[in-house]
Amino acid sequence: MNIASLDIPHVKLLEPKVHRDDRGFFCEVYRRDLLVAGGIDADFVQDNQSLSRLRGVVRGLHLQTDPHAQGKLVRVVRGSIFDVALDIRHGSPTFGKHVSAVLSAENGAQLWVPRGFAHGFCTLEPDTEVIYKVTDYYSGECDRSIQWDDPALDIAWPVSRENAILSAKDMSAKPFAEHPEYFSY
Repeated sequence: MNIASLDIPHVKLLEPKVHRDDRGFFCEVYRRDLLVAGGIDADFVQDNQSLSRLRGVVRGLHLQTDPHAQGKLVRVVRGSIFDVALDIRHGSPTFGKHVSAVLSAENGAQLWVPRGFAHGFCTLEPDTEVIYKVTDYYSGECDRSIQWDDPALDIAWPVSRENAILSAKDMSAKPFAEHPEYFSY
């Protein structure tokens, strides 16, 4: 498994070694010792899975505040997504900046989104399934959403506001500047 830092070094892209033959493929998707060696020392406590039936479903930008802040290890098992991690750590040299990657069932890549980042994705294909491990349990009291298409964030989403398919929660999310200081660098 190759683990590479993105332009925001705390966010990592994991690319598995995939062994293919005429039967299909095999790869390791989680191996604690390799993650620790690659700078991801996380204790995962819960796995989540989502299915998005249509192309253009946007989920995010989501985060959980303390005391239930989460790191996430995201992967796609069917379809593909445009995946985004937004640095919301006040005092960070990359505060308010984001990184993105295309994750797909075909490429097998995963994105490590550490605590202190908001996360969101847009489906690039119908019937896309995403699985992600988290480092703390879900807490409704700590759940927050940042406006996914806030112009101040300059995220080049692959879907327009008019064509995005959103939950009620994500439709009512406030712009980034209206959120308090959740995390410090």
